[in-house]
Amino acid sequence: MAFLKKLFLLSILLFIAAAAGLVYWASQPIHQSDKAIDFSIRPGSSVRSLASQIREAGVPQNPLLFELLVRSSGKGARLKAGSYEVEPGISPFRLLDKIANGEFSQATIAIIEGWTFQQMRKLIDAHPAIKHDTAALSDQELMKKIDTDYKWPEGLFFPDTYLFAKGSSDLQIYQQAHTAMLKRLNDAWSARNPALPYKNLYEALTMASIVEKETGQQSERSLVAAVFINRLKAGMLLQTDPTVIYGMGDAYKGKIYKRDLLTDTPYNTYTRAGLPPTPIALPGIASISAALNPADSSALYFVAKGDGTSHFSDNLTEHNRAVNQYQR
Repeated sequence: MAFLKKLFLLSILLFIAAAAGLVYWASQPIHQSDKAIDFSIRPGSSVRSLASQIREAGVPQNPLLFELLVRSSGKGARLKAGSYEVEPGISPFRLLDKIANGEFSQATIAIIEGWTFQQMRKLIDAHPAIKHDTAALSDQELMKKIDTDYKWPEGLFFPDTYLFAKGSSDLQIYQQAHTAMLKRLNDAWSARNPALPYKNLYEALTMASIVEKETGQQSERSLVAAVFINRLKAGMLLQTDPTVIYGMGDAYKGKIYKRDLLTDTPYNTYTRAGLPPTPIALPGIASISAALNPADSSALYFVAKGDGTSHFSDNLTEHNRAVNQYQR
């Protein structure tokens, strides 16, 4: 009987020692390197598989001890699949909390105002932290995947810097950027000048994309929008080079010639009246605002002054004088 009692006490002491050892181990830094280690946990992973995946990713921790820590913590059912980061000095306790709380490692991607959709897509396709689910899809197939009524993607994604969990699907980024654009468009449409000549919101987006490509001057966007809107109201051709360039596609090599202005395409606003059939770029909020609330101006022309700004004219005579002054 005394032997059993001693054995029982010894078992308790061993358990306490083992528990204390586990707590000590789980409180120590996993690695002292100055570089973080990224790892991913596959959906549906068991606790044992999760511990092995972390080790296989290069995290210097004991899979058996980590599994024991997970099971003894009661957090085994809360572990979330995804991408994580092991920062220098992190302990197994903290790592377990991150996985249980779904504190995924983050990455960013910057979509630039004035880019075309193809430029945006090229950047997303090349991003190393993104899961490329749309790489084999056509533009139209991609639009179907994000569940939108629009079939042509140009202009319909808001240029911004997006934060996402590493390993996220590119569809998530496209959806987020598309939703952001529709919200800003609808907000601006609700507050628009009622005298505008647009038939619908999509025409306003198309105008915003033209304004985006015509000027980088924040202060001039509403004046540029006013010029094109005045031309639409007067039945004049828009005659804007960026639409011609967009219609040229890969044929554009950095310079536009007179023959390009005379070559008809659906986007040539020197040969076709009205707005082009689609936007020509991804407009930012300033260009959207300008297209829906243009300056109170009667100008019909503008010409670059060579210093980044433009001269605006109400008639052709004044415009020709400005061209002679600033460009000839």
